[in-house]
Amino acid sequence: MKRFCFIALLTGFALSAWADRNEAEDGIVTLKSGHAAIAIDTQKGGKVLSLKYDDKEVISQSRFPESFGSTFWTSPQKEWNWPPVSEFDKQPYQVKEQSDKRLVIASSTSQRLGMSVAKDFSLGKQDGSFVVTYSIKNEGSEARSVAPWEITRVPNAEGLIFFEAVDSIWPTGLMTFTEANGASWYATDDAQQNRKINADGKGWLAFAGNGLLLVKAFDDLKAGEPAPGEAEIQVYVNRGKSFIELESQGAYKLLQPGESLSWTVRWFLTPTTETQPSASLVKAVKKLIK
Repeated sequence: MKRFCFIALLTGFALSAWADRNEAEDGIVTLKSGHAAIAIDTQKGGKVLSLKYDDKEVISQSRFPESFGSTFWTSPQKEWNWPPVSEFDKQPYQVKEQSDKRLVIASSTSQRLGMSVAKDFSLGKQDGSFVVTYSIKNEGSEARSVAPWEITRVPNAEGLIFFEAVDSIWPTGLMTFTEANGASWYATDDAQQNRKINADGKGWLAFAGNGLLLVKAFDDLKAGEPAPGEAEIQVYVNRGKSFIELESQGAYKLLQPGESLSWTVRWFLTPTTETQPSASLVKAVKKLIK
């Protein structure tokens, strides 16, 4: 009986979260780039709810909170701990500009951090590509240091995560990476534990799964540029085959009152038949981000 009640409660919670997302339907804006379409929910944290190539989806569609979509946080996490800052992650964003090629939205000011966030989505130069520029503004009366942080959740089905690691991946032993073809590769699994790794990369992070290749390209950070305790590339794997977070961060900067920083991530989505680590997958990434 206790197990049944727990499951019923959990199911009700999940359906409630899903209903909340559906209620925001009028606030969802879709941009199309060739065969690819990206959907942004302006009324629920400015999250990317979907990224499709034709009818194939690459973004996690989990019904549980903090397990779906692509979002944006400020770094380091120790400044706010958990849960994510509501003004940036869940509350409505104001639409500043909207067309069939561009969407610019802005959050309210976080009373806790004294900062606001803006997101600028636009079409990339190539079909299947999008450009996302994030801005953080110091709305307070004192100088604050901060770094930008993008979190994109993908399904933990059969897939590959890969990037170029400059040195070690830490902490060691949490996830098994294979070094091959000039990249570090992680094949998704169903281990019953949550894991997160950090790495100094070379400005890109990729995921191949469900017949799609998703590539994120961003500034390649130098030593000392990430926020304290953070990293240029981070990968979080939720226990079981549920979801994975592809995370990247920009440089940690001091903002005087009224000052802003901006950081751009280029997204690329294209079909692939590759299911194993290969030189051709790395070559495809390099061709997209050149």
